[in-house]
Amino acid sequence: MDTFAPAEAAAAPPLRDRQAIADRFKWNLSHIFPDWDAWKRAYDELELKIAAYAALQGTLAKGPDQLLAAFKLSDEIGQLSYKVWYFVALKYDEDQRDNEMNARRQQVQILFAKFAQLSAWFSPELLTIPLPTAQEWLAQNSELAVYRFAIEDLYRQQEHVLDEKGEHLLSLSSRFSSAPYDAYAALSTADVRHPTLRLSNGTEITLTYGQYRAILATNRNQQDRAAAFVAYHKQFESNVNTYASLYNGVLQRDWFHAQSRGYRSTLDSALHGNNIPTTVVENLIATTKAGTEPLRRYHRLRKLVLGLESYHTYDTTIPLVEVDERYPYEDVLEWLPESVAPLGGEYQRQLREALNSGWIDVYESPGKRSGAYSAPVYGVHPYMLLNHNDTLDAVFTLAHEAGHSMHTLLSHAHQPFVYSDYTIFIAEVPSTLSEALFLEYMLARAKGQRERIVLLQHAIDGIVGTFYTQVLFADYELQAHRLVEAGQPVTADVLSEIYFNLFKTYHGNTIDYDDQSRVTWARIPHFYSTPYYVYQYATCFASSAQLMKQLTGTSGAEKADAIHRYLTLLKSGGSDHPMALLQRAGVDLSRPETVRAVVDQLDTLVTRLEGEIKSQVSTLESQL
Repeated sequence: MDTFAPAEAAAAPPLRDRQAIADRFKWNLSHIFPDWDAWKRAYDELELKIAAYAALQGTLAKGPDQLLAAFKLSDEIGQLSYKVWYFVALKYDEDQRDNEMNARRQQVQILFAKFAQLSAWFSPELLTIPLPTAQEWLAQNSELAVYRFAIEDLYRQQEHVLDEKGEHLLSLSSRFSSAPYDAYAALSTADVRHPTLRLSNGTEITLTYGQYRAILATNRNQQDRAAAFVAYHKQFESNVNTYASLYNGVLQRDWFHAQSRGYRSTLDSALHGNNIPTTVVENLIATTKAGTEPLRRYHRLRKLVLGLESYHTYDTTIPLVEVDERYPYEDVLEWLPESVAPLGGEYQRQLREALNSGWIDVYESPGKRSGAYSAPVYGVHPYMLLNHNDTLDAVFTLAHEAGHSMHTLLSHAHQPFVYSDYTIFIAEVPSTLSEALFLEYMLARAKGQRERIVLLQHAIDGIVGTFYTQVLFADYELQAHRLVEAGQPVTADVLSEIYFNLFKTYHGNTIDYDDQSRVTWARIPHFYSTPYYVYQYATCFASSAQLMKQLTGTSGAEKADAIHRYLTLLKSGGSDHPMALLQRAGVDLSRPETVRAVVDQLDTLVTRLEGEIKSQVSTLESQL
């Protein structure tokens, strides 16, 4: 008897029209503006402020009052920009087929490009003022002193700031900087024709990204998973040369900006602003590559437990044991605030407000942007986009985005605008910690071995997806960028070969490789939208693992201090360099053992999973 022979899991919720979704499951954008007339007035006001800012050119050297006026007006423009942009951008993401909304979105982008051009004078002009003079002004003027970190950090980066003409020229390029990603979004979302797939049970589905993910996470039939994998990736395979051209545009743009500012590499350019050594990324990749055995051990265990003759990419997320339980969105709203009890009652209260006040767009609908995010609308509140499909993965996605939103709430509430936007390097710490707290909550309420197996698998899959996969992506990005730095051609074949070789390097002989795995790189949005972002998922995962240990593995005054340091991190926004903020919270990413700790954590979890599975087998066999 096969003790791990589950029946087919329930199907994902059907795709529904947006009009049929109840309002309580959709975000309320009237919190930003009540109507389009109000948005237009704000847009016009933003144009006037941008013109006023341009008129300040040539005044900074007159004294601290003039410098303060420039900073204050910049803050006003920034605060208004959040509202003007997100009112349109969020509306567009409801249905990316809406050309009128896309036109308004582009209208805002054009205005932002205009501001970039008209404000390009500021940094070069400020840097003509000797640093001792600027520091004297900071000492004289308490209001100006608020901007001390921003000012002194600009002087730190002085060697990479161009003169006024150079900055103006670079600002002109901002008009087309987003073109590769915009084209990618149109090709992969707005203009895509999702295939129809007939499953083995006769059901026909429209294979959107959400439905594809649901099949891989819930469908027990390997042939169905294989068919979904092939059909979904054919969309990218048939356009792979177009995707390669778009990605080459990203790589060339990044190298252009790096060279223009005198950086040695695109990695230097990406990290210098946050004062992060390039060795952080290089050591992350090297240490992770040296620690792939627990990952391979997990996949060997999965193949054995699933009883598969061959084991493919599309077999890596199916549950090991029978789980026919669904996770309706409204049930999760009760559990999530309970899971963050270690962070205190006030944190719980604010999270409940975030979950129940029209801040979240919950369900997938035709044309809606795929994936999930938290949008930090300054002066209003964060908004969350989900595509909830009742799977365990969707539950933890909500926990993840809720962590981002709580970070935004605390940062915006405790920092002046200039420091309210936290860096990407820290952004994924509270999101992954939120997932870790939710996992502990779910493990504590688990009713038996099977549920513990499911949750342990989820914890392991979290490490695989948030750590190992993201490091693989970072490795790929770094190699792709180094192609253009070395003057090498960038073609679909070259990019696919880099990705395929890395996939084999990380997984060894544990995977039976499919040809379409080569084109997986083409569908990763971060490559097109935010280069050199993904490695930070891994560093943040390592950071959150260390913070989780401090928050839950201690007691008394030591635990209270850990909670205080963590909440202080969230409240600190971008008021210092991210490495310094993390060090104050108790995390030092300059130490390689911080990365190796995640490898050790995975090894421990796989061992625990093996134990639960053996125990489950023994229990079932004793009952026969």
